Amino acid sequence: MLNFIVRRMMRAFLTLAICVTAVFVVLRLAGDPTDILLPDDTTPEVKAEYRERWGIDRPIAEQYARFLLAVTRGDLGVSFADGRSAAIVVAEAIPNTLLLAAAALCLALIIGIPLGMLAALKHNSALDRIVMSIAVLGFSIPTFFLGILLILLFALTLRWLPSSGTETWWHLVMPTLTLAAGLLGKIARFTRTAMLEVLGQSFVRTARAKGVPRLPVLLRHVFPNAAVPLLMFLGIETGLLFAGAAVTETIFAWPGVGRLLVSSAGVRDLAVIQTAILFVAGVIIVSNLAVDIIHALIDPRIDVLGAKGQAS
Repeated sequence: MLNFIVRRMMRAFLTLAICVTAVFVVLRLAGDPTDILLPDDTTPEVKAEYRERWGIDRPIAEQYARFLLAVTRGDLGVSFADGRSAAIVVAEAIPNTLLLAAAALCLALIIGIPLGMLAALKHNSALDRIVMSIAVLGFSIPTFFLGILLILLFALTLRWLPSSGTETWWHLVMPTLTLAAGLLGKIARFTRTAMLEVLGQSFVRTARAKGVPRLPVLLRHVFPNAAVPLLMFLGIETGLLFAGAAVTETIFAWPGVGRLLVSSAGVRDLAVIQTAILFVAGVIIVSNLAVDIIHALIDPRIDVLGAKGQAS
């Protein structure tokens, strides 16, 4: 088990290093940030001075070496836009993203799991088809389109909810609905599939044949076994939830990491972009690593299979 965890952690670190390297190189090749951050009438001499000050006048290999050395000291660079540490700029936005992601995840779980269970119990019925149609619609409709529809309906037409900002809890409602819609549909479909697979197992039929009431069978046997693949699925989707928050945060002017990433990309604020992507990539990689470890703890055969795979 220990060897399995170490291998997964090394793979996660390698993935993060590749991601950071790719982002670093692509950002340097995308263009000169002084063309956007400085006025159009700035002289070439002034631009050259800023390039030297920001260290972007040197070869990419040298910039990358300096970047890695700075990261080992905990220095992620300085924002070109406001002169503050990029780590501080991103850290200020993280709580808002965590709040939005947590609210969307809770809503998706509270609604998605019961809908999936209900669809499984009423398999091939009209209710099953209705629930699955709603689920497919939830993860098929584009996030930006759903967000705009909610703004048009609840903010502009009915005037029930604010369209942007974070001043009150009401500001969280529409971003949460928008971000949770796709995940809710996926959870409902995945829960239904997992439940149907377990309901067809012999131990469930045996329990029912022995006269065990349906509700205890569902609570003690069916759902605990169906929850294992669902837990694995949620671990992966939780990481992707942070990546998908960028569109939602931009639509509703929610001051999170996603909106910060989009706005920083518009002005090529390299240090902030790198730090924000490092955060998002770190969340996704850690969530996948947690899924692998939990899966190995639940099913010890994973470690054995991994060891055999390494040996062969």
